[in-house]
Amino acid sequence: MSGTAGGARAALDRAADRMVDATAVERFVIAVASTALALAFGAVVVAVSGYDAVEFMSALLYGAVGNLQNVAFTLRQSTMLVLAGVAVAVAFRAGVFNIGVQGQFVVGGFATTLTILFLAPHLPRGTVGGVLLMLFGTVAAVIAGGAYAAVPGVMKAYADANEVITTIMLNFIANGVVFYLIDGSLRPPGTSSPNTPSFPDYVGLPPFAFGSSSFSVIGLGVALLAVAVVYVVVARTGFGYDLVTSGYQESAAAYSGVDPKRMVVATMTFSGMIAGVCGALFAIMILGYYTDPATFPRFGFDAIAVSLLAANNPLGVVPAGLLFGGLDAGGQYIGFTLDVPAELIDGIVGIVVLFVATPELFRIAGRFGGLGGGRE
Repeated sequence: MSGTAGGARAALDRAADRMVDATAVERFVIAVASTALALAFGAVVVAVSGYDAVEFMSALLYGAVGNLQNVAFTLRQSTMLVLAGVAVAVAFRAGVFNIGVQGQFVVGGFATTLTILFLAPHLPRGTVGGVLLMLFGTVAAVIAGGAYAAVPGVMKAYADANEVITTIMLNFIANGVVFYLIDGSLRPPGTSSPNTPSFPDYVGLPPFAFGSSSFSVIGLGVALLAVAVVYVVVARTGFGYDLVTSGYQESAAAYSGVDPKRMVVATMTFSGMIAGVCGALFAIMILGYYTDPATFPRFGFDAIAVSLLAANNPLGVVPAGLLFGGLDAGGQYIGFTLDVPAELIDGIVGIVVLFVATPELFRIAGRFGGLGGGRE
């Protein structure tokens, strides 16, 4: 009997070894296969629900990549999810659960808006003035997002406050305060909607290649540059080494001279700075003004799933963000064109996410659960 149990354990260890030590290529293949299987399973669910499965899946695919306009929308959503996902990944790799990226994103975008509207009369008009306004606005977003994220970091480090609770609550505070300021002080006279004045027409990213007024390849380039910077910082600098070490083994990091409290604050600040860039890009590339944050897409919350799917790897966030961006675009297209309940659309998207994320969850469980290569 014990021999049978030992053999089962050995077989489980070998399977876990494959999952834990899977290469990037193997994990990509697994993700593609999981997506295909999820779509097939989703088609069955749609058919059982009484709808045309072929029409549903065709609309999902067409909404994501069916024409140039749909591709632009997919890339727009993916750009935002990649930036927000990197912000989440930085914190999660250090063992800090930053659930407040949405609030930091809102605060960053608001800081960008205030900066552009305030400085516009004092800078030259035209391309040079527009570039300067966007640069100053982005710097303001980085500062505001980092400062807003530092608040729960300080509370966790020096008051032992649970960062999950504090960051969630700060999301609501950001929404409420920004709405109050816009509605009470920044709304143009004679207007009923809670919007700020629009940015000058020379402030914005050029829509070349795709011709979309709400997406620019430059915005995607900013997101990819942020991914590259974060990867270099995490993988090639002393700060990144301390960040990752404190996340995996806090006691070892402290023994080597890392101040755990300062690292928590620094990690949250770094995460918030990236979320601020996401907010700046949202205000400049997509909106061109600012409005009630309650109407914004939930990029900061969706980014949690993006980061987990990427195993909190900054480079892995790119394909994960593209997948979620495509699902978002396809789901919205179905909602506009087919008479299908929104709950069914969300359910099918959820099935895809579940199937794709499950192998990664098993890999993480193997690493930390003492199976295969994950044994201490």
